[in-house]
Amino acid sequence: MTKKIAVIHDLSGFGRCSLTAAISVISAMGVQPCPLPTAILTAQTGYPSYYCDDYTDKMDIFRREWEKLGARFDGIYTGFLAGEKQIGKVFGFLDTFYMEDTFLLVDPVMGDNGARFDIFSDEFQSRMKELVFRADIVTPNLTELCLLAGEDCRRAGADVSGDREKIIKEAASMARELISRGPEEVIVTGIRFTDEESGTACMGNLIVTEKNSVLSARPFVGESFSGTGDLFASAVAGGKARGDALEDTVKIAGEMIEKAMRSSVENKVPRNDGADYEQFLWMLTRRN
Repeated sequence: MTKKIAVIHDLSGFGRCSLTAAISVISAMGVQPCPLPTAILTAQTGYPSYYCDDYTDKMDIFRREWEKLGARFDGIYTGFLAGEKQIGKVFGFLDTFYMEDTFLLVDPVMGDNGARFDIFSDEFQSRMKELVFRADIVTPNLTELCLLAGEDCRRAGADVSGDREKIIKEAASMARELISRGPEEVIVTGIRFTDEESGTACMGNLIVTEKNSVLSARPFVGESFSGTGDLFASAVAGGKARGDALEDTVKIAGEMIEKAMRSSVENKVPRNDGADYEQFLWMLTRRN
């Protein structure tokens, strides 16, 4: 029987992110995504103009109707949540659908480049920590990891290229602080550094468990695009549902996203439009 993942995320008409990314990636991996929208947007919020229809009050309708159907999920994956009220709705969803054989992946969207996003409050941050502590897998970027670990997130915005070992050590230490409170695996995304031998700028994802840490890195293409974090977290969720080894999933996802970003740079795709990933989805069908 096809594996199923409930995907709790927003849907943006433009921007190649959120549910658009999750549905295509998870489907390509042979897993059924079951979307529960937290909001419907004409375009992701990086665009100069967009309309947002908040779905907070509709989230319980999805939960109740799916419960009537006797729905069961192999995984639950949460992405962008617009406020603490939506996090409360997610807890209600977990009370209904999180079973012994269900995994919970939380992508704790809160900030980037050393700063928390302006739309989020201290209360939201506190509630997000509670959700993270219930998760099995968490995929924060370095800024979000600092916020979750109670550290000054401005340090994540500092230039750390060239001090690879220091940042890995510090990131692993903060990740294990989270692991001590609940999650089994933390993947710290978007770690940038310069390879000391080649001088190549790199970007990596650090897999951290209670006892081990493994960095999977690729050359940095020099640009950033909307939705790459969503592509990555979606691939991790799909791989988990398929039963793939986490290191294999992270490696393949990194390769796919790198190719998509290189194609986008070559074709001068605007950052807000998101990485040109569709032509590389076939890579995620591979299983080692």
